[in-house]
Amino acid sequence: MIELKNISKSFGTNQVLKGISAYFEKGKTNLIIGQSGSGKTVLLKSIIGLHDIDEGEIFYGDREFSKMPIKGKKEIRKELGMLFQGGALFDSSTVEENVRFPLDMFTDKTMEEKSDRVNYCLAKVNLVNANHLYPSEISGGMQKRVAIARAISLNPRYLFCDEPNSGLDPRTAIVIDQLIKELTVEFDMTTVINTHDMNSVIEIGDKIIYIYEGEKWWEGSKDEILKTDNKELNDFVFASDLMRKFRD
Repeated sequence: MIELKNISKSFGTNQVLKGISAYFEKGKTNLIIGQSGSGKTVLLKSIIGLHDIDEGEIFYGDREFSKMPIKGKKEIRKELGMLFQGGALFDSSTVEENVRFPLDMFTDKTMEEKSDRVNYCLAKVNLVNANHLYPSEISGGMQKRVAIARAISLNPRYLFCDEPNSGLDPRTAIVIDQLIKELTVEFDMTTVINTHDMNSVIEIGDKIIYIYEGEKWWEGSKDEILKTDNKELNDFVFASDLMRKFRD
């Protein structure tokens, strides 16, 4: 579990996060949603330590991450998997080399052990025999699956996904959502997903936090989100014709 207590973050005179408290549950897909500029990306980056917070506390289990020295934070970061927006694969490296990268960086495993782990992770995302292909030789959906395989290569306790469906067609986006959900349950990870995709919310939103102008404005489940009387959230959720059909 990850717990946030009264998180605040400013850039100069612009206060982006305003006293956010929340917890993200183990074995579940925890979604952060909100309009562009609401603060959800800053919140995600603060949780993983890319931004230092001004006030508040961040706990990974019973470990207070926000006040740890650099060495302690590095140890916790070894437990994190990160799926970046767009996948962020290395174009000049093969699929196998991309997935093996965290193992090369953070472990002293033998090449045989690393190869076994790479093959295991690729099998988990249904990419057997893709090892020697380059990112330019595979589809966008396959690239996302390679990025997921890389994110789970170190067997993380915590998985963070930044707009995982960005640039994907709706059918492929559903496949990626379901894959993230399945891996979350199988490996009992605490998964935090930053998204504006309401299809993801409806498909896999175990717990949802809505950020509005830097504040936590609402939290609940995918079932509750369709019944809320929160005006700002309703304006966000039912902005599209597709979502209005769910309400009607």
